[in-house]
Formats: sequence, C-alpha cells, structure tokens
Amino acid sequence: MAQRPLLIFKTVSTELQTNREMIDIINRQRARKINSTQWREFGKRAFRAVDSARQDATIVFVSDAAIRKLNREFRGKDYATDVLSFPTKAEEFEHENKSNLGEVVISVQRAAVQAKQNGLRFSNEIEQLILHGLLHLCGYDHETDNGEMNRLELRLRKKLGI
Repeated sequence: MAQRPLLIFKTVSTELQTNREMIDIINRQRARKINSTQWREFGKRAFRAVDSARQDATIVFVSDAAIRKLNREFRGKDYATDVLSFPTKAEEFEHENKSNLGEVVISVQRAAVQAKQNGLRFSNEIEQLILHGLLHLCGYDHETDNGEMNRLELRLRKKLGI
C-alpha cells in the first residue's frame, strides 16, 4: 500500500450519488475494452461486502508500462504488478474527503496473464484485483497482518461469488 500519487488520477465526479457508494472508473489503457458499468457495480457490491463506512473510490485500468512506472516511483520496485492501492490523504491545501478511500490501479495486461495462468475468466481476475485493492484501501495489509487480509479476502470471494 502506497501513498496516492499526487493528482495522477484524481477526478471530480459529476455523477449524482444515488446510493451511499460512489465508484469512479477510469480507463487509461487501450489493450482491452473496459465495461465501466460492470466494474462500477462490482465495486459497489464489494464495498457492501467489506462493510466499510467510507465507500467512495476510483478504479483505474492501466497498461503494464504505466503500473510499472507507478510501482517503481511509489514502492521502489521496477516491475509491472497486477494492482496498486493509493489511499486518499488530503494535501495541505485540500479539505479531507472522509468518504473517499482512494484509488485502486489495475494492470489489464497483468490481469489477462494471471487469468490465463490460473484458468480463470478475465472478469473473475479483475473482480479479485478490485476486491484486493479495496481491502488495502480499508487498511488491510497482507505483508504485515499474519494472514488476516488473506482469510478475509477468501471469505469475501465466496460471498461475492468470485
């Protein structure tokens, strides 16, 4: 989990918020068509399953090159990864947005490779990555929590039918 990239993906949503969840979808890659409605609806379902009080987030779809650059810049790791999470933290000049958790950035190319390697549909892999990223935004960290995040993620996958 890394601090969010300053203004890289920050958006101002013009949608009317009809539910308590607001999921913005941004597609910054061209390798694969992205169904924004499908991923927005899944994000809302995942938030309800996680039962987070804060339920606004942005899901960004990028290329391997873009996620490699982010991974190098914010984690010091020079390779493409599947998903990165950037929790919202107000800058000195901003008011804190207490409902927005942050951004989940997903490499569509990594997702396609992993889906094939694991015998999954691409959509199932994206669902797993969205859920994983949202759990990081909610404060879970599989690198330090002795398996707590992994156990929760497996339970939530079952609950969500992933």
